[in-house]
This record gives sequence, C-alpha cells and structure tokens, in this order.
Amino acid sequence: MSLRAFKETLKPCTSQPSSTSVSQKQSSILQDSDPIIPRKPPKSSLTQQLRRLQDPLAPPLIQPHNSPKREREQKISDFVDEEEEEDEEEEPELKRPKFGVAKLSQFQYDHTGPFEPLVLSSDGEVPVVQVPASINCRLLEHQRAGVKFLYSLYKNNHGGILGDDMGLGKTIQTIAFLAAVFGKDGEYMSKENQAMKKDPVLIICPTSVIHNWESEFSKWANFRVSIYHGSNRDLIYDKLEAHRVEVLITSFDTYRIHGSILSEIKWDIVVIDEAHRLKNEKSKLYRACLEIKTQRRFGLTGTIMQNKIMELFNLLDWVVPGSLGTREHFRDFYDEPLKHGQRSTAPKRFVEIANKRKQHLMTVLQKYMLRRMKEETIGHLMMGKEDNVVFCAMSELQKRAYRRMLQLPDIQCLINKDLPCSCGSPLTQVECCKRIVPNGIIWPYLHRDNPDGCDSCPFCLVLPCLVKLQQISNHLELIKPNPKDDPDKQKKDAEFAAAVFGPDIDLVGGNMQSESFMGLSDVKHCGKMRAIEKLLFSWISQGDKILLFSYSVRMLDILEKFLIRKGYCFSRLDGSTPTNLRQSLVDDFNSSPSKQVFLISTRAGGLGLNLVSANRVVVFDPNWNPAQDLQAQDRSFRFGQKRHVVVFRLLAAGSLEELVYSRQIYKQQLSNIAVSGKMEKRYFEGVQDCKEFQGELFGISNLFRDLSDKLFTSEIIHVHDKEGKEHERRIEPGDDILVSESGNRLSNNYKRTSTSEAELEDLGIVYAHRNEDIVNLGPGIQEKTETTIYHSESQAMPLVKREEPERVVKKQKIPIINERKRAQYRLLARSRGMGELEFSMWLLSATPMQREQVLQDYRRKIP
Repeated sequence: MSLRAFKETLKPCTSQPSSTSVSQKQSSILQDSDPIIPRKPPKSSLTQQLRRLQDPLAPPLIQPHNSPKREREQKISDFVDEEEEEDEEEEPELKRPKFGVAKLSQFQYDHTGPFEPLVLSSDGEVPVVQVPASINCRLLEHQRAGVKFLYSLYKNNHGGILGDDMGLGKTIQTIAFLAAVFGKDGEYMSKENQAMKKDPVLIICPTSVIHNWESEFSKWANFRVSIYHGSNRDLIYDKLEAHRVEVLITSFDTYRIHGSILSEIKWDIVVIDEAHRLKNEKSKLYRACLEIKTQRRFGLTGTIMQNKIMELFNLLDWVVPGSLGTREHFRDFYDEPLKHGQRSTAPKRFVEIANKRKQHLMTVLQKYMLRRMKEETIGHLMMGKEDNVVFCAMSELQKRAYRRMLQLPDIQCLINKDLPCSCGSPLTQVECCKRIVPNGIIWPYLHRDNPDGCDSCPFCLVLPCLVKLQQISNHLELIKPNPKDDPDKQKKDAEFAAAVFGPDIDLVGGNMQSESFMGLSDVKHCGKMRAIEKLLFSWISQGDKILLFSYSVRMLDILEKFLIRKGYCFSRLDGSTPTNLRQSLVDDFNSSPSKQVFLISTRAGGLGLNLVSANRVVVFDPNWNPAQDLQAQDRSFRFGQKRHVVVFRLLAAGSLEELVYSRQIYKQQLSNIAVSGKMEKRYFEGVQDCKEFQGELFGISNLFRDLSDKLFTSEIIHVHDKEGKEHERRIEPGDDILVSESGNRLSNNYKRTSTSEAELEDLGIVYAHRNEDIVNLGPGIQEKTETTIYHSESQAMPLVKREEPERVVKKQKIPIINERKRAQYRLLARSRGMGELEFSMWLLSATPMQREQVLQDYRRKIP
C-alpha cells in the first residue's frame, strides 16, 4: 500500500455527498450506519472556532443523526463541555507552537472585548439577561459599554440616544442589546425567554441602509426579521399581526406615509437610525413618530446636533418626552444663554451664566445620551487624522465673474433692501418699489407665471443667488446651461452666464456648455484645480490613495476629465451608480493597488462606503451642514485604517465659501458646547436667529458681501484669538511666508517681490490651518494641542516645538522666540537645498515619516 493510500485510509469520514475520494471500505460503512452529517458548531463555541482556525486542514466535526430532541440535548451538552474546557485548554492552545499553523492575528479576533460573559441583568434577577457569547466575543470594549447603557435605559422603561461617532458600530451594539433582551443564545432561545412573549421591535432607517440592517441581523443573531417596504407591505402586516415577526424594518418615507397603520401596533422597542432626521418638529416624519405607542424609544446618530441647539431638544423630547421641559423653557433656559454667551464680545456675566447652563444641560443629557468619539475609543488602533482647511486663490477670471455677479440687479435688490426708497417714500426699498426685480436675470425666470411676484419677494432670490455664487467659486463651467434641463432654463442660464462673463466670454469658450475635453480638463481658470493638480502629483508619486469628494455631479464630470488627462487610474460613484454595483466599486478600490483616486459625490451616502485603503481625502466644495463634510472624511477614517489620514478641505478664498466654513465653525462649536459640554473660543459676534446680533455671519448683507480683497476667515480667527495674540507674531508688510503656531499660513501680503508672487500664484494657496486647532478646544483637547510637538502623528506642522502659553507670557520675549523659530525654519529649508517658500510647498504634502527624516538629517549635519 502506498503512503498516499495509507493516509486516505486514516482520514475520517467526510459528509460531502459529491466526494469521490473515499475508499470502497468507507462507503460500505456509510451504507450500513445512519447517515453522517457535519455538525455546525454553536456560534457560542469559541474553543471550537479557535481549534478550527489553528488547524485549517482539519475535517469538520461530525455526529450521528438523531432525533431533534436528542440533537438539541447533545448541542447543549457540547456547549457546556466546551465552556468548561475553555478555561483549561484555551490558553495552552494559543501558546503551543505548531509548524505551519496560521497565525491568529490574521483573523478578526484582534482588539475585541474580553471573553467573559456580558451579563446585563442584576444579581438574582430572573431570567438572566446576557449578550450571547457568539456576539460578546466579537465586541470591542466601547461596544460592550454601549450595550450596557442601552439595557440600563430599557430596564428603567424609557429610551435614550446612542450618539457614538460615525464608524463605532452603533448597529452592532443595537443588535447585541436586542439579542440579550430577547434571550437569543446562539441558534436557539432559552426556555425562560420563550415563555415570556415580547412585543416586536420596530426599526426605522433610511432606505439605503434597510438591507444593511437585514444583513447585520443575519450575521449576528437569529431573529425573525421582516421588511415593511415596497409592494408586499400588506403581507408583512398580516405576518406581524400573527406574531410571526420579531423585528420589523421600514424606511423613513414608508413610515411617514403609512405610520398611522404601524402606530396601531404595540411595540416593545423602537429604534430610529440616523435619528437626526427628527430635528425638525414641523416635519411630517416627526409628527408621525410621535404617535408610536412605546416609551422605549432609542435614537442612533453620530451627529446629534447639526445646525441649531433646538434640534437637540426636538430629538431628546421624542426619545424621552418632557426630559428637557417644554420647548419655550428650553429656548429661554438653555438655547438663548448658550448662544449669547458664545459671542466674542459677550459680557462676563453672560459667559458665566452660559457656563452654568451648559453644566446643568450636561447633567440632564448624561442620563439619556451616550456620546463617544473615535479618538477616545479606537484611537489607539488608528494612526490619526489631520483635517486641513486650505484657502485657494480664485483665478483672475473667477474674481472678475464673482464681482460682476454681485452687481446684478437681483443681488443689488437684496443688498439694498433696507435702504430708503428712491421714490421719496418713508418706506424701505423692499417695502416699496424694489420688492420685485423685473429688470433682473434670475427673478423674471422664477416668476415667469406670476409677473407681480410672490409673497416672499425678493427673499425668494436668496437661495438661487447663493447657488450661483458657489458655482463661480468652484468652476466657471458650472454656471453654463445644462443640456439635461428644459429649454427655458437653458436659455435663462445662457443669458445669466453671458452677463457674468461679460468681456471675458471668449476666454471661457462662450456662454454655452463646453464639449472640449482639453478645455474642461485645463486648470488655468480654476483656483482649486490648480491646487488639486499639485497635490495629486505629490501624493500619487508617494503611493497614496485619494478620495475626491464633490456634491456637484457636473463638477465630478470635470474632475473626471482632468484625471483622464493626467493619466490617473480612478473609480467613480455618484447618485446614478446602481445600488448593486456600489459595494463592488468599493471593494475593487480597496483591493486594487492600481486604483489611485476615487471620485465620490458627497450626497451618495449609505453604509458600506468604507474606503479605508485611502489615506488622503479632498473635499472639493464645502457644505452648509458641517456633518456632510465630516461624514465624507469618515469614509476613510474608520476602524481598519492602517495609515495616517490627511484631509484637505478646499475653499475659494475671498468668496461665499469662506462664510460657509465660518458658519461650520460656529455650528460645530455650539454642538460641542451643548452636546459635549466643551469649552470653545469665542470667535464670532453673530448670534444665530437674532437680528440684533447678526455680526459677521448672519444676514443677507453678509451673504452677498464682496470678500475678494480680504482674508475673511484668517482675520476673524486671529483677531479674536486672544491667546494667539500673546504668543504669535503678526504678519508684517513684506513677509513672504509665516508658519504660525496654529498651522501654516501662506499669506497674500501687501508688499511682495515678483518672484514670491509668481510662486504663490503657482501654488494657488493663500492661507491654511487645521480645523482641530480652531474647533474642539476643550480642556482635554487644549492641553493636548498646545503642548504637542512635531513628533506626533496627528500633526503636520510646525517643525519646531510649541511653547506652552504660560511660559511664553512669563518670558515676555515673543518676537525673539518667533525670530529664532524662523531662523530654524530657514536652516531646515537650506539643509534640503530649498528656499523657504519651496520648502513650505513641500511640507503641505509630506508625510510624518518624511518630516521626521528631515529633522534627523538636519541633526546629523550639526557639528
């Protein structure tokens, strides 16, 4: 007998019916005995899973086919035996070296929670409520804490908010919590929980993630899940009434329309994913959700507050009605004091009251809300993120078009609305003769069916004019007619483009949409694309992978032509991409080394867009809602990211986009104050929804202000940054560049040599800072950022150590310190054979390892 035949004889019986490798002797044995089927190990058997991982060539465990009762008893017996063996055999097995055994680090058992049981119920409570071992062994530590928090709310018969940051596994925590409450233990339910019939669970979520919820339930637990969506709603409802559904999943739109039907059902738990959709108390969705008959209401959202503090009240009042008092009480006691206490010139008394109200609000929120960020949970498993906000100079053609846009009659009507009317009336222009704009370009099209105007004139012009200004800031081609629009709109857009381009119309190829590939892919007339060209070349040459976001599909078309012209290999995903193809595009980009850039629409949301292979993120155009830009960044900055992520948010300097970003700062600061209780610097004089304090942020006069000759954001941040005034030198006329303590600033100064001006124009960047240096300056964060030195992975600049503010104030020799730092900076540049400006350009795209290498090389050269 050969060695191979001998090995075949020693192999255990296989259960595959199609196998032809068994010997004749084994076949006869199988015919004489009961059929042998492979026993599927219980999900809770960690020991068996580890054994299978340690010996991938081992055959599946088998057992005789018995009656269902005996099989169930055998499973329970095996489960008990395996749990008893776990403490004795697991550690030796993990430590015992074996030749050719696959390492456990290759599998998904890294960084998971402890393997001891996760018991949620109190001692002596019957039945015992615990998370199934099959789920518990795969939970991270912060997820285990989240499950405990959800159960504590459930036990007290009220709901709450799981407000973890995006990417921390809110879906998984919810499923683990539900599995514990329903007594799901692996593949069966305990007898105690079978005797206790529970009402079903309702999950309301966006349409794009319905199937993701269904998929996650199938992976993690054994629930009877049904989807109430589409044409089979009646069948699912009958099934629900027959008590054959444990979890019902539906969409926001479906519940808004058919909520009256579902509200008649008695639900044990209601979970709303992306719960910030309930921010508007006047919406039909909000009113429909108020009719749900249960006190156990849970909201899942990573952006609890997006625009206004009152959104926090609306969400929490749905989850736990009355927890924050009445709407009027919340507005007077929390909303107004917090907003006015954040004014840059707020009296000390206002600031003190705001701090007290903030502390009181946090005391209430902590009872019903759990909020955690990536940095405090899985930050040690990731390399960090750096969020750079880069202000790109508009091209001269863009600046001229922007100014002409502001001079149109439509916008002038809005700017001068409060001036006295020219007819001699005591009324203002908006109240008298200038309420309508028949000689405008945008207004006649909007009111083509109503020449007398509408009830909201002329304020109906605000949104269309803002859209046009943002289009000019991004690319001049965007304001030209779109062939997909109706003929009347194309005609109106062509007239508008001709008025805005004026004598420069030939430079942009006319007022109709260009079909020229070379013209669209040219970066000459777009300031942001000049910056993109330099950054992509530097990053791709270093092997980086880039995510490039834009909310405009037409802008994505232009960027696509630019990438083709440069020869970069890319993928693209927008709203027109079929849903069934999106995941394959994501998987292909993550696995393919040849794919360098991923073009994505900022509006193409949904779970599954986890692009952790990319370590560079570019947000081409900002959104009024800061959550949209933060969500785009988190497509790359998620669990599983192995590299340092660098984000570049591009803004057109001197345009409306600076005001958009300033409002983002304002909203983020209010959110940090109201939701997280953090301390924030007071940059702005404006107060939201307050006509008396519109300041520099609010009001129509600010929206349509000409900022082309100013560094609007830079001035606000550095004028009101009182701490920065004490330890940062101001820019002097004639300075070419200043690398400040708060980031890097490439500044357009009053006097500059022609060489410096040409180099700055070629770079296309006039100012830049890190968003984390402006926002989130709470006590903990502040301590970290102010004493951070260059060696930190999360810092790109500066290249020298930061001085602590207290020490700097005591020395009172700030200019000398800054000059010494500038001298060190010049020496570093010379050591690489570069000028200061060229060295600064290199720093914008250098990796932390490269910057560290520069310092090491410089120290070696010092005698």
